[in-house]
Amino acid sequence: MSGVVGDFLLVRTGAREIGLRLEDVLEVSDLGPVRPVPSAAPALRGVTAARGRLVPVVHLESLLAATACPSARGTTVVLASLEGRPVGLEVEEADLLTRQDLLPVPPDETVPWASAMVRGTSGLIPILNLDAFRDRLLESGAKP
Repeated sequence: MSGVVGDFLLVRTGAREIGLRLEDVLEVSDLGPVRPVPSAAPALRGVTAARGRLVPVVHLESLLAATACPSARGTTVVLASLEGRPVGLEVEEADLLTRQDLLPVPPDETVPWASAMVRGTSGLIPILNLDAFRDRLLESGAKP
């Protein structure tokens, strides 16, 4: 994997820093009104209007940690393309990381949802594997 370079969006959710491939990101904006919806998925915050349609909003840290959404909402939503459909990822903040070398996930890391790592100022940052994210979302009871 060394030598493969990509552009990434770096997000902070809870205590985690996570990278998203820019080609999977549709937009980044302030998190507006979110309407709760009945769901078996504890990480599903609800739905919000984006790009002329209602899209699910998932609290990213809660989904990765398999916990319920915190009562305090994040301030930012990253609209990502998941199998061609938009899904909102609720995070605290987002910054651009550009032109980073992809590194393999170290064997001692416990991030089964990561496809690779990049070097950040605070150390290695996992890159979200959207296929694993989708699987985790489905396992939690949500429909992307």
